[in-house]
Parts: sequence; C-alpha cells; structure tokens
Amino acid sequence: MISRRLLRIKILQVLYAHFNTEGTSIVKPEKDLIFSIQKGYDLYFSLLLLMIAIKRYAESRIELARNKKLPTYEDLHPNTRFVDNEVILQIEESPAFNKYLSERRISWVDHPELIKNLYTKLVESPYYKEYMELPVTKYADDRQLLVDFYSNELEEYDMFYDILEEKSIFWNDDIDFMVIMVIKTISELRPGKTGILPLYKSDDEREFAFSLLRETIEHYDEYRKMIEEYVDNWDIERVAHIDNLIMQMAINELIVFPSIPIKVTFDEYLELAKYYSTPKSSIFINGLLDKISADLTEKGIITKTGRGLFTE
Repeated sequence: MISRRLLRIKILQVLYAHFNTEGTSIVKPEKDLIFSIQKGYDLYFSLLLLMIAIKRYAESRIELARNKKLPTYEDLHPNTRFVDNEVILQIEESPAFNKYLSERRISWVDHPELIKNLYTKLVESPYYKEYMELPVTKYADDRQLLVDFYSNELEEYDMFYDILEEKSIFWNDDIDFMVIMVIKTISELRPGKTGILPLYKSDDEREFAFSLLRETIEHYDEYRKMIEEYVDNWDIERVAHIDNLIMQMAINELIVFPSIPIKVTFDEYLELAKYYSTPKSSIFINGLLDKISADLTEKGIITKTGRGLFTE
C-alpha cells in the first residue's frame, strides 16, 4: 500500500535527522524508518475507524432521543439508514481490522468534539441528505456515501489537521496519500469481502525502502564528493543540506536500482525539492543531476535494464 513516493519522503526525513545528529550507526535510522512507516499505516486504520466512530455517535443520538420523557414520533421512528450502513458494518466487524486496532491501541475516544463536528458536517452535506431520502438503498449506495465523505469532509478542516499533528508528527505528511488509500479500499469493497490493504504491496517495496536508506548512508561521503565535482564555482558547504540529501538519494537510486527509469527518478526527486526546499532548488538540482547522470551513464556506472528505461 505504501507508495514509493511516500517511502522516499520518509527516507529523506530520516536521513535529515540522522545527519543532523551526526549519527554513525545504521540501526537507529532503520528503526526510525520502520516507526515512520508503521505510523503511516496507523493513520490508514485511524481514517477507516473515523466513519465507524461517527456512526456510533449517530447511534447514541438516536438512543438519547428515544429515551426522552416526551419523545416525538420522529424520535421513536428514526431513519436508521446511516447507522445500518452495510459497508460501515462490514469494516466494523472485520477481524483483521479489529485485531490491528487492538494491537496498536487506535481509537478516537479522546476526541469526541471532532466526531461530533464531523457528524454535523456529514448530515448537513447534500450527498448525505440525498442518501437518506432514497426510496431504497443498495450496497453501492452505502459504499458511495463513505467515498463522498472521505472525498469532501476532511480536506482543509483545521480541527482535524490539528488533532492529527497532536497524535503524530508524521501524519500531516501522510494524510493526503492515506485518504486516497482509504477511498481505494472502500471503492473496492464487495459484500462479504473486506479488502484491508497490506502495509507493502510486495517484498520488493520494503527492500526498495531499506536499500535506499542503507546505501545512501553508506555512500554519503562518496556521493558528496561526486556532487562537489559538478558544482561549478560553488562551495559544497553552501549547498543546502536538504538539497544535498535529495541529490544523494537520487544518485543512489540511479545507480542501485536498474529497473527504475531515469526520468522517474528525476521526476520524483524534483517533486521532493519543490515541497521540502527553496523555490529555486528544483532547477539547481535538475541541472546538477542531469550532468551527473549523463557522465555516470557514459562511464557505465548507471546501467538500466528493460525497454525504454532511459527515457520513459
């Protein structure tokens, strides 16, 4: 599930911390990477749990209304379509889902105000009102309600982002990707099949992450000298630390992973530079990497296997 783009981000963060503390052992950065990746997976489960928490809040409101001293007809005969949503129930009853929540102690019980506010946002939305007024609902309607919620109600909601930052310093970097993964999970659900996504798509993804981390640390001095050779009239000490790390990761990926096209590596690290460094960094990094990759390819240090890997 964890994409290579997100893995690169997490590796960059770990490397930045590692070299800023003058660490020498590979053990701590590897542990830090494992922790960061695991926290991202925790967010995925936390997001899935969010709708269940909202449903349980809705159930409590229905129960309170029924127990009024003078309940109205609507109090005694509520529309329970939302709390009976088949897809929410399917996720809620998934053994794998509940096992992970229990093991990782994931819960929203400490944030009742968030759940209340998200419930209010949900019930006031046009898609929710349309859903509740349907003559009959099918499984696809139940599923679409969740897709609409995750697509519309979390983005730019300050209270939600503040709580994410409080719960984990990693989550604000992970949130956009994990929302997409939650929507993907829900969209692919079918009756009787709860498709919780695995942490890694394959063993290759895990190997990519830890190899990229280890090799970049191991060859730090070598790659630093390589960069210095290509920096025209510019002291390597004046190159921003984050830019240096981005280029080192890119060089390492170009050399160590023959199946990854050069263009893909360039695109990924230029995106990292745009997000984590200065506005001019991506231009500087692009020019430098272009020189380095051309020379290393000519020397046979960079070799790519597979059709079109140099240009695609």
